[in-house]
Amino acid sequence: MAYNLAMTDISLVLPFALPPSELGNDLIRALNMPALASLLTRHSGLQYKTFDNDSCALPHESWLAHALGLASAPDRPDTAAPLATAVMRGCGLQAEAAEGHWFMLQPAHVHISRTHMLLSDLRGLQLSEAESRSLYELARPYCEEIGKPLLHGAPGLWFLRANDWSGLRTATPDATVTQSMSDWLPEGEHAREFRKLQNEIQMLWHEHPVNEARQASGLQPVNSCWLWGGAGPAAPTSQLAIAGGTEWMQALAAQPATVEQLIAQPGAAMLGDLIAPAQVGDWSDWLARMQRLELQWFTPLLAALKAGRIPRVKLVLSHRSGWTTVSSSASAQRKFWRKPTLNPLLKQS
Repeated sequence: MAYNLAMTDISLVLPFALPPSELGNDLIRALNMPALASLLTRHSGLQYKTFDNDSCALPHESWLAHALGLASAPDRPDTAAPLATAVMRGCGLQAEAAEGHWFMLQPAHVHISRTHMLLSDLRGLQLSEAESRSLYELARPYCEEIGKPLLHGAPGLWFLRANDWSGLRTATPDATVTQSMSDWLPEGEHAREFRKLQNEIQMLWHEHPVNEARQASGLQPVNSCWLWGGAGPAAPTSQLAIAGGTEWMQALAAQPATVEQLIAQPGAAMLGDLIAPAQVGDWSDWLARMQRLELQWFTPLLAALKAGRIPRVKLVLSHRSGWTTVSSSASAQRKFWRKPTLNPLLKQS
């Protein structure tokens, strides 16, 4: 099913709104979210689906690629979120995106221990425009020398054209974070060529003044780069409103997501505010952001639903291992015998 802003129902996608099973009971006891509880309990349909933990994209990323008409349904992921050229268009690189096969190439920090390597959450880099441009200008000549043009889209968000690498199997950064990085490096015929490119860029950045200044300020050095999201020139066939999330997610947004806009013009929206705290395990921040979602989103949506201003609200709540889909309507909200509870967040099997 394609999603667009001409729909009469509202679809709200909330990555990492499902708590981890081992912390779920404690987390939902700390939440005061009567509107979300009503939407979850007084529903016309609720279903949980598991997701392949070995997938190279997270459930919400697969959902997003499908919603934009770029990939198959999220329960049948065929590629690792082919989003690069769609993100390029959002960065104003429409002409370049219309030709060739592009990847996102993002500066990264890799933590190296005696037994494994870990890709750090890219949001934690907090690259400034000046830092990103400085590192980019070091990497660009080498990329051009090997026939792989490199473009700067935004701080920490670059694009590499590699037509002959179209068969590479890559993983999204958020799928890789918290995992052993060696298990998620690009695979395929040209994987060794990318490793060489990655090594050359790492050497160019080693002990660079940008990194020395970052370390002096207590920030992570930029010691590697991550390749992902490979896509051809196909343009998105649908639009989506997005709030929060990463730079690349915001570049995909047809418009910023607001609850007022969504009620006035129903469609699909993704709220990415929960991704960052969930990825680093900051559950205090996750709780605070959930409470803000209750006030800013669930409460007005429930009121509009009960008033008949919108016919249906569909929530897609996910974590790494699966997602819950729940739909509610004005008639479903009249099921007064169902006591509102957040327990459906725990039903993940």
